[in-house]
Amino acid sequence: MQFIFKISTQQITTKSSLFFCLLWLFAFGMGHTQHTTDSLRIRNLEQVVLTATRTQRHLSSLPVAADIVTGDEIKKINSIRLTDILSEQTGLITIPDFGGGEGIQLQGMDSQYTLILLDGVPLVGRSAGTLDIRRITTDNIRQIEIVKGASSSLYGSDALGGVINIITQSDEIGFQANVSHQIASFNNHNTSSNIRYNQDQLGVDVFLNRFSSDGFDLMPDDLLQTVNPFVNYTTTARFTYDFSDKIKASIYGRVYQENQENASLLSGDIVLSGENNVEEFNLNLNVYWNLADKWHSELEFYSTKYHLDSFLNYPNNDRFSGSDFFQNLTRPEIRTIFSPNEKNTLIGGIGYAQESVQRNDFLSNPKFNSQYLFFQYDTHPLQGLNVIAGFRFDSHSEYNSQFSPKVALRYQLTRDFAVKGSVGYGFKAPDFRQLFLNFANRNVGYVVIGRQGVEERLRELAIENQLTTDSVNRLIQIIKQFNQPLKAESSIAYNAGLTYGPSKTLNMSVAYFRNNISNLIETLPIARLKNGQNVFSYLNLNEVFTEGLEYNFKWTIMDHLNLKGGYQLLFAADKEVEKDFEEGTVFARENPDSPVIKLNEDDYFGLFNRSRHMANLKLFYEVPSWDFDTNIRTTYRSKYALFDTNGNTHLDVYDNFADDYFILDFAVNKIFLNHYIFGLGVDNILDFTDPPNASNIAGRVFYASLNINL
Repeated sequence: MQFIFKISTQQITTKSSLFFCLLWLFAFGMGHTQHTTDSLRIRNLEQVVLTATRTQRHLSSLPVAADIVTGDEIKKINSIRLTDILSEQTGLITIPDFGGGEGIQLQGMDSQYTLILLDGVPLVGRSAGTLDIRRITTDNIRQIEIVKGASSSLYGSDALGGVINIITQSDEIGFQANVSHQIASFNNHNTSSNIRYNQDQLGVDVFLNRFSSDGFDLMPDDLLQTVNPFVNYTTTARFTYDFSDKIKASIYGRVYQENQENASLLSGDIVLSGENNVEEFNLNLNVYWNLADKWHSELEFYSTKYHLDSFLNYPNNDRFSGSDFFQNLTRPEIRTIFSPNEKNTLIGGIGYAQESVQRNDFLSNPKFNSQYLFFQYDTHPLQGLNVIAGFRFDSHSEYNSQFSPKVALRYQLTRDFAVKGSVGYGFKAPDFRQLFLNFANRNVGYVVIGRQGVEERLRELAIENQLTTDSVNRLIQIIKQFNQPLKAESSIAYNAGLTYGPSKTLNMSVAYFRNNISNLIETLPIARLKNGQNVFSYLNLNEVFTEGLEYNFKWTIMDHLNLKGGYQLLFAADKEVEKDFEEGTVFARENPDSPVIKLNEDDYFGLFNRSRHMANLKLFYEVPSWDFDTNIRTTYRSKYALFDTNGNTHLDVYDNFADDYFILDFAVNKIFLNHYIFGLGVDNILDFTDPPNASNIAGRVFYASLNINL
């Protein structure tokens, strides 16, 4: 394995150089300053993460790459968009998809490879491959746990790149109630109400949220709006009851509804209009029992349903197109934790999942069934050494069984230094769309066929005389490519890092990561239509990798003044394309008027929509005597490209790139009369917009909020 960093002055702009210099100056300039109290250190040590090991572990002691966004930080930055919160974390960036949703790219891995959990259970509704995380409100989030690297050993499919767990459950004792409202640019209104009661044996938590927006338009000269107006509602309820000291139960329900205007352009100047309607339902039943001091068990029954109804009409209100997508997941699971002593913990579990989809452009109404089991051993065999080893086995009705092992270790070298590393296998099963889709785009004219229906649909197109003569002549040869089933995508993930805490006020970490992805499922043309468009389907083809370094620090400069930041250096590439560049078989023009030249390996930039450099810096300040806090935060993303612009289908240094950019945010909060919290702020102070490349960034946003604690 070879890893070479190639950073030239051309790759780092003046803006980015200034940013990195400031970041390192803040991190090391006063690294040994000790003004904080021990209470601050204790509070940091009490950050507990559940997602990484499925057991309660202090974040600072974990051998795997993980991070936490606390509820306190979420409240202080006043963000109502989960995408904004996640984009401020090292190694994460939110990416808009063609359907208007937003997914999360983690360490250069596509959003489809990151498993999104809500209180430990997965959300469904990846109608276009991306789970739109905009539908998760932030007002009742207690903390967000981010685990980087393959996590299929505990969570199975979709955790190939990592896991993000949004946790809403609170264990606070007593009665709490609050009402909040935020008004912002673009006529954004966000209203929430939360009532919590936790006393004796009974716990009740009811949460209501309404969010509406007029959307925004980054290109007012065209006929369409960038993001259309919408309104959504979230209702959740959780009830817990302690039957005894040894047996507890909880039931959690969530309902989400959204209505958004839908529009598309037909034939240049004909605007089609309609609606997108989303309904989502989640139900989670849990029973916990502790019949012996060293044994803890949990029975979980989870069911979720997702429904998307979308349509477009002609200007005369006749129906142009409609899409109906319904997905259902039911999953019982039982887990047991055995802790024979303080140095050893074993966790095991078994489960069954049944998943079904109904969609009007599917070949059938498929159902998936799978059984799985997992096991993990967490041990401290030597003083300062922690080892975690585990595996998961998945047996699935539509693809080959998967065995997913993982091992991680952490060793405390000295009081200040610790090293850690992990190796894990991850996989992502072919989804319903890749197996059963039967879609014909009426506007453009192309066709997309899922793997299971290629032979039947191609023969139909041939009989209907829609295929070119060449495609008909190659029909048997094309079909032979699909005799074998589509394989699950897989990854071997490596993470190695060093943490350094020279004082109570400063903590730093640096980590190397590498993800090798095999059997990548690509959407490729397999035949040609007489209208000039292609027939597409899904095949296992290339192998890709993402590789890089991450640096993070947290520094308490003085009492109530905290600085934190991070930086990621990323290389992401297709191994076959790398080989083509090395062999000199790729050509391009330096500009439209220049002659064609042969490209070499240094001209290959990598995968599309990846930035070589990303960084973040956040400064938080509190004045407790005034009940006042403020913060200023910035994120940086270096240049990237979404498309090939010089005709060789690859991303090289002569393509057109989106410029690097900064996002600068500011927030201030003041408590009045012990019960009223008033907030003001500006997101994207510099008013950065880039409609062709960053359609999810709206421009400068002013807001004001009021939170009333009853």
